[in-house]
Amino acid sequence: MKIASVKAVYPKYTNTVPSWRTHLWQIVVRIETDTGQTGWGFGGGGKAAVEIVNGHFSEILVGRPLNSLSDISEIWDYLYTESIPYGRKGIAIMALSGIDLSLYDILGKAEKKPVAKLLNPSNKQTMRCYATGVDTDWYAETGFTAQKIPHRWAGKDSIETAVSSTEAARSALGSEAEVMLDVYMSWDADVTIQMNIALQHVGIHWFEDILTPDDLQELGKLREQIHPVNMAGGEHEFTDHGFAEISKNQSYDIWQPDITWCGGITAGLRIVEMAIQDKTAVVPHRGGEPWGLHLIAASQCEDFAELVMGTRSSEKDSLWIGSPEPENGYIQITDAPGFGVEPDANLL
Repeated sequence: MKIASVKAVYPKYTNTVPSWRTHLWQIVVRIETDTGQTGWGFGGGGKAAVEIVNGHFSEILVGRPLNSLSDISEIWDYLYTESIPYGRKGIAIMALSGIDLSLYDILGKAEKKPVAKLLNPSNKQTMRCYATGVDTDWYAETGFTAQKIPHRWAGKDSIETAVSSTEAARSALGSEAEVMLDVYMSWDADVTIQMNIALQHVGIHWFEDILTPDDLQELGKLREQIHPVNMAGGEHEFTDHGFAEISKNQSYDIWQPDITWCGGITAGLRIVEMAIQDKTAVVPHRGGEPWGLHLIAASQCEDFAELVMGTRSSEKDSLWIGSPEPENGYIQITDAPGFGVEPDANLL
């Protein structure tokens, strides 16, 4: 097969899960081969990433062979190198993520295999998952035994609200449940230490995204001070090159690459391999979505997939038809070839 066309679009989002932001600027990438095989990918970077895909990346991709996993790896290296003057991190790598995932989708369909099985014939089928959001009672009712609570710093009252929300989660989900806090880079070292003391009785599994990704040395120092609570992060880091800096500074106990941002499955596999050497756990950001889920199923990532659930009453766009749904705190990949999903044409 050879790549015949490359096209990215920014979907017509109408509803989004309540979170830090109104949406995550996710784009859809469609690649078609000369044999008529079509692959779909999900990337970040919004309309700026769409321009990169439809401009530079499309121009240099059409005509390249796509017949093996090594072809995908070579394409990744080629696009990364060609985009170095404006890339390496951020929007260019988010655009590359969407392309990379499209290529895996094509190859899986061509070989009539799910991506996880394409990567690892002995892949996992069922993964445990955790709910991200604030509707604790609903998560407990639907069988979740782990919750991550969004909790940006909003002043001194934030300590009290952190205590009350985590205590509620512990009560609803049980003494063995994992309870986590995601603070989206809104704490500093002093706040982190105060929170660690205030929440000691709850038993927090991890604090996520405490400082910015530019504070890797400080994170490494702070990590030792909050033990045994784990320090988690990495969703705003890109490629294995970026995670090499995280490794060097020992910034996190748990790495959280986002497969639709960090460079796709290709980058994800390289990051996981580095983490194995580093003896560090990997829990992909938004890992319950099809792309992260197949990486978890095929690799030595932790058996722990994030689902951004919102609330019982919230509406959200069902962009991807065929996405697996959780059941009693677990989620399964399907036997469908590729990633097993296609976008709703009404949203494109």
